[in-house]
Amino acid sequence: MGKRILIVDDAAFMRMMIKDILTKNGFEVVGEAQDGQQAVEKYKELTPDLVTMDITMPEMDGIAAMKEIKSQYPDAKVIMCSAMGQQAMVIDAIQAGAKDFIVKPFQADRVVEAITKALS
Repeated sequence: MGKRILIVDDAAFMRMMIKDILTKNGFEVVGEAQDGQQAVEKYKELTPDLVTMDITMPEMDGIAAMKEIKSQYPDAKVIMCSAMGQQAMVIDAIQAGAKDFIVKPFQADRVVEAITKALS
């Protein structure tokens, strides 16, 4: 059975791209959220094996959402997604407990590698 993954990104196109990469590589996408607040709610509801989390989103950004999830689920595995040029935010994310980060535009092999590594 494929690992269960929650995709969080405010852009529907980006969620679709990640979902496509994951399903083609045997992962099960159990849910999607378009902002940090939704991500926290969906995590509680679905308890996925891993979350791909965009950093920059309305309502609550990815780092705040990850901290909220990790405060209730210390073992939660989160991989941050960021656009180029967000190095400072990526460092904050890793320090706050992100397992890894992937850069947009996504390269399928890098996405799969990061997720496989985080789950092992």
